[in-house]
Amino acid sequence: MKLSELAKEGRGTLFGEDVEITSLTADSRVAGAGDLFFCIPGTRTDSHDFAKEAEERGAAAIVCERDTGVRIPQLVVPEAREGMARISAAFYGHPERKMKIIGITGTNGKTTVAHMLYSILSEAGRRAGIIGTLGARYASTFVPPALTTPDPTALFALLFDMQKRGVEYVVMEVSAHALALKKVEPILFELAIFTNLTQDHLDFFGDMASYGEAKRRLFLNMCREAILNADDAFSRTIEGGVPATSYGLECPADSFALIEHESLTETRILLNLEDDLIEARLLTTGRHNVYNALAAGVAAKKLGVRGEVIASGLLKVRVEGRLERVGSFHGADIFIDFAHTPDGIEKSLLSLRPHCKRRLIILFGCGGNRDRKKRSLMGERAARFADFAVLTSDNPRYEDPVSIISEIEAGFRKYSEQYVAVEEREQATKYAISLLQKGDILLIAGKGGETDQEIMGIKYSYNDKAIVKSILEKL
Repeated sequence: MKLSELAKEGRGTLFGEDVEITSLTADSRVAGAGDLFFCIPGTRTDSHDFAKEAEERGAAAIVCERDTGVRIPQLVVPEAREGMARISAAFYGHPERKMKIIGITGTNGKTTVAHMLYSILSEAGRRAGIIGTLGARYASTFVPPALTTPDPTALFALLFDMQKRGVEYVVMEVSAHALALKKVEPILFELAIFTNLTQDHLDFFGDMASYGEAKRRLFLNMCREAILNADDAFSRTIEGGVPATSYGLECPADSFALIEHESLTETRILLNLEDDLIEARLLTTGRHNVYNALAAGVAAKKLGVRGEVIASGLLKVRVEGRLERVGSFHGADIFIDFAHTPDGIEKSLLSLRPHCKRRLIILFGCGGNRDRKKRSLMGERAARFADFAVLTSDNPRYEDPVSIISEIEAGFRKYSEQYVAVEEREQATKYAISLLQKGDILLIAGKGGETDQEIMGIKYSYNDKAIVKSILEKL
């Protein structure tokens, strides 16, 4: 594709000759012949500084916000991140315009809602794909996870392949980071679903107002219709941008649900989707999963799926690492969950509490180089809603795990002294399992279905479910 064509899409000015572009990259280390290299200002580094390296490796041209001093053609754009998204979409022939894309944003619940809706659409015979925290799936293809919302060069390549292979509907998790960094700028979402807004990512956004503002962008001019959680106060700040449908369990809503029966492994509900009554079963527990089912059900109904198919699709949902029962020991049940925020910890513990006959034990840590303000809050919620805690490492990244644990302890000790700290996560898991007696429930929280643990820039293979199964086999 000619650089001049991409210049129009990227709203930039071309300096130099009009060259042919055969591929896109934002990594100067892998730049090569025919590549268009994107210079992106970052929080730690600015890849404008690597433009010359890209040139030396054979890149055909540069996209930048300012002159980089290279001799190859430069496409100067007002904003590099938005330019990268628009140019990537154009390079791949705007696949986003040829499919119906459903975006899901919110602090918690994105992955579960996405998999519920994907399951329903698949059950309805729709050719669907999914992109999110657990990777991408479509047409018998699986792409391992990297980011919740991939960077534009990868995202639009993925959408292009989906479209080429006959996908009609894409269910996509849209993170606040992706919205703030304009990764999905060219996409007009058929539907946009909002789950909730609770504290997270303040290391990046600084405050809740900025965090919320990033999520609000999805509903102002990037979607045709919104599906909003009536029980989350932030929803009321979203209304008005586009036509909206509400769902909830407490406040008046267009769609709601009645919980008919709940056990540790299943929930039976009656969904009222805008006066369409649907009996459904979820093979999981927790009030928050009823919200997730409502959001997915409303979206499916908007897309023309019949009620009985919605129920059948919900019954078949299995979401890796989301309040997933992974074993038992001495008559106690062991669950893993992705809960990694104060709200997530509270909801998961409250979901398990009614089914716990003895002690509710939680094992968790907090990620390093992320929102430090939530660490003590997570400690507080664990102390209030669990009987005992094992504090350990999550993904410490470049921080000292012991320092992270001490910040969790500061919040925990406000409400309880019933905890131990075991820095190494596998050892902590062994210890927690050794405590179990009949009637106990152990919740291992924070990592869910993640398959690695990041320590000092290195990602080591690590999966909570596999670790639990290995320990139980030895026991």
